[in-house]
Amino acid sequence: MEAEKQALYEDDFFVWTQRTAALLRAGRFDEVDVEYLAGELADMGKRDLRELDSRTQVLLLHLLKGQLQPDKRSSSWEATIVTQRLEIEALLRLSPSLRSRLASGLAESYAGAVKRALPEMGLSRSHFPRECPFTVAQILDERFLPD
Repeated sequence: MEAEKQALYEDDFFVWTQRTAALLRAGRFDEVDVEYLAGELADMGKRDLRELDSRTQVLLLHLLKGQLQPDKRSSSWEATIVTQRLEIEALLRLSPSLRSRLASGLAESYAGAVKRALPEMGLSRSHFPRECPFTVAQILDERFLPD
């Protein structure tokens, strides 16, 4: 039975998820592959963290572009900022505990944003502030755009 559960998980993940959900709904807990289910649940949380970090990096990159290259602002630039803020807010609505992770991971997200910005903006590292010049409140504020 264990080998059969593992094979289904590895051969067709979608079918495995649907079967596992059906088993849980039916109360057939002894047939649920608990180890794989626990792993998938843990991975779901990690995916949300990765998404938060990635979206924060993109948002910070565009805020930096607006601050350091204001002459290159465009409607596309502003649309990206709006989109990332909306997606971050949606993540935070679904998982409010991630709000504290946004603050605690800001330095790391900023470092990633600068790495992304270097080739895109064509500036040297010395042009970028050493630490994130934006607060979490500014990052999330739909009215905030850098000077």
